[in-house]
Amino acid sequence: MTAKATSGKAPAQRAAADWSVSPVGRVAAPLRDQAITVLRQAILNFEIRPGQRLIERKLVEELEVSRATVREVLARLASEGLVTVIPQRGAIVSVLSAAEAADIYEMRVALEVLAVQRFVERASPQQVRELRRALTGYQRAVRQKAGGTNRDLQAKDGFYEVLLAGADSPPLAQMLTILQSRVRLLRATSLSVPGRAEVSVRELTEIVDAIEAGDVQRAARACTTHVRNAARTGMNRLAELAGEQE
Repeated sequence: MTAKATSGKAPAQRAAADWSVSPVGRVAAPLRDQAITVLRQAILNFEIRPGQRLIERKLVEELEVSRATVREVLARLASEGLVTVIPQRGAIVSVLSAAEAADIYEMRVALEVLAVQRFVERASPQQVRELRRALTGYQRAVRQKAGGTNRDLQAKDGFYEVLLAGADSPPLAQMLTILQSRVRLLRATSLSVPGRAEVSVRELTEIVDAIEAGDVQRAARACTTHVRNAARTGMNRLAELAGEQE
């Protein structure tokens, strides 16, 4: 999926037209699920920018699915917070305000610190080893640079999956699942900034080192530092993206 050039067009035209998505494949997964994956990834990769319109006709043509499927896809992404449906105007890629982003980062601090604390208290030795392996996978993705931000995101998702499994807290997992798409959008925002992924590796390494040492307070501090630094980078990048839309 590639975004098309925007030079020479008015902002309103860019918002309506300057994006494209690939048609979904014909594999075992339902077409709806494939279409959700394709469009979600285009949003998270900023191939379709915040504020841009998602025109049903264009999506039907490019995804090569029915209008009914497109409407199901948009409804699903709206429930995840990635798409906003505006009466009389249709769907757009959601725009996180600075206040909303700040609140989500604060929620991340509270929830992820709790996840780290519970992991130290409840994870088995095997799960601790799995967390170290997940960190190594993230380091490898960042170092190789292949696949760009998308591969980094997938590797980091793997790290947090292991962390939540070891935390063994269904209520905590449920709360983070509700926030997942918005958190991932903010994570994509911060990781798209040059150098941030490498710093993130060092911060996660500090968290894992503290977990392996069984030091709850040190792990919590390292987690807080990680999210706060991501917030600083992400908020600055969001401001830049907002300026590009003006």
